[in-house]
Amino acid sequence: MLTDLLLAAAHHLLVFGLVAMLVTEAALLRGTVDRATAGRLARLDGGYGACAVLLLGFGVLRLVYGVKGYDFYLHNPWFHAKIGLYVLIGLLSALPTLNFMRWRRALRDDPAFTPPAADVARARKIVRIELAAIGLIFILAAAVARFGGF
Repeated sequence: MLTDLLLAAAHHLLVFGLVAMLVTEAALLRGTVDRATAGRLARLDGGYGACAVLLLGFGVLRLVYGVKGYDFYLHNPWFHAKIGLYVLIGLLSALPTLNFMRWRRALRDDPAFTPPAADVARARKIVRIELAAIGLIFILAAAVARFGGF
């Protein structure tokens, strides 16, 4: 029971950290992206990626060592939907990540560089879509916990 509690706590804390970083990215993308902002975005996005990987790792540990057991999740369609959405968010997050890395490099080479407004708008839109999808993951997580499998 203690193992399950610790794994669940770590999993939830990582979710909150991930959401906090993504909300901060969304806020930073509302303004002008200058040298300092591009650096912040790149660092935040690195933290976001690290949280996402750790979150997945702790999720797997919960799957294997948690109280409900592997079979509960394997036969739960809500779990499959949740994981599918998580993967989709991961794929979507690659686009802003590549932008942030490109901007940071460009700003290092040319301090006068300004990211194109279209790139900033696209990154802002994708981050907002990611946040909305995470909201759906919360709903799916509640369904996973409450409804059985096939």
